[in-house]
Amino acid sequence: MVRSTDAAALAAEVAASVPAPTPAPSPSSPAPGPGPLAALSDAGLEVPVLGGAFVRHVNLDVAASAPAFDAVTAHVARVLPYYSSVHRGTGYPSQLATALVDDARIAVARHVGARLDDVVVFTRNTTDALNLLASAVPGDTVVLDIEHHANLLPWERRGRRVVVARTTIAETLDALDDELRRCPAALVSVTGASNVTGEVLPLSRIAELAHAHGARLAVDAAQLLPHRRVDLAASGIDYLAFSGHKAYAPFGAGALVGRADWLDRAPAHLAGGGAVDAVRLDAVDWKSGPERHEAGTPNVLGIAALARALAELERLGERARREHEEALTARLHDGLAAQRGVRVIRGFDDADDRLGIATLELERGSVGLVAAALAAEHGISVRAGRFCAHPFFDRVATRANGLRASLGAGSSADDVDRFLDALARLVADGPAHDYDRTPGGWCPRVDDRPRPSFA
Repeated sequence: MVRSTDAAALAAEVAASVPAPTPAPSPSSPAPGPGPLAALSDAGLEVPVLGGAFVRHVNLDVAASAPAFDAVTAHVARVLPYYSSVHRGTGYPSQLATALVDDARIAVARHVGARLDDVVVFTRNTTDALNLLASAVPGDTVVLDIEHHANLLPWERRGRRVVVARTTIAETLDALDDELRRCPAALVSVTGASNVTGEVLPLSRIAELAHAHGARLAVDAAQLLPHRRVDLAASGIDYLAFSGHKAYAPFGAGALVGRADWLDRAPAHLAGGGAVDAVRLDAVDWKSGPERHEAGTPNVLGIAALARALAELERLGERARREHEEALTARLHDGLAAQRGVRVIRGFDDADDRLGIATLELERGSVGLVAAALAAEHGISVRAGRFCAHPFFDRVATRANGLRASLGAGSSADDVDRFLDALARLVADGPAHDYDRTPGGWCPRVDDRPRPSFA
């Protein structure tokens, strides 16, 4: 069989033959402030705007899905010629693919500070991971009303109780404590950081609170993991769910990491080959461990990409990533605070840590129309709506929908400034072109932007 050291040596050998990606050209007069922290697959992308011009794309929608690190794209290209099905194949590519998946499992566990007896189950995404965990919980789950639907809906099948968050994190933890004291639960499941406001929850404190009442803690880390280092053992988190596509590895893999006992007693997440030790017509012997829930051929390329993205996050360093994001976040929020007719949504009055996310609502006009005009007239991508967090958004917002701008490792001061300038002009003067409201949202009445052919 191919050993892990063989896989690493082969990857290094092939990497040496792949030219380094060419960095995107820098603007001739860069705005003062941070530039991109990392090279991403969309760096330097030119997109069309109405009227026939092309402009540099500004991606402020990374909270929805992030482009790939160049290092991840190159890694997938190196792995692709050796792609094969895993496990029982006797061919060299199959053995190498098996080693890549095994090594990725170790890398994921290390990155999130997993305990020695924790397991890493590869999934499609965070939603898939939380649905898997929901099938394993031996009792009620308590959640907050601030959750993304991925962490709100799966628990209904086993019994879900919702605590409405208060105006402060401190009061919210008191309410959570009261709920667990009133009626014990098997699990508390919370977001690590809100995808609406970017506010980060004190996970170690929540873990301590849950454990004091005999409950375990699961964390939806889809937003948090690409921005903050998470350590299960140090924080007391029992389960962690996250997605590769938000962590600069948009190749279709995610993970659930945590304690094995509930997962070993749960029904297989998918029934099929690879999840069994033996099959008879009258009985099935299911495997324990991660393979119990990974039936079928795994997404080898997605798993390899996820591990490589986590390695790139580690290479960039926690301090550099935080300093980059905090500088741009301050620039974004300060700029929004100076604009008339704009209100930034907050969930908590005492949140002292937040990611690079700002969701705003307008005193006048449609955020959907503004978002469409930002893209069609300025080449700026944002997101409009309620962000799959309807109960939370409906409670804290005063309008039907919001507009969200989100930052990542590829963001720059120039990106923030272009957004602020375009937003101010659209709020003051409206779009320069006519738009129609369709079932799918606002669209230019006459859209002359060319589309590339991918045939």
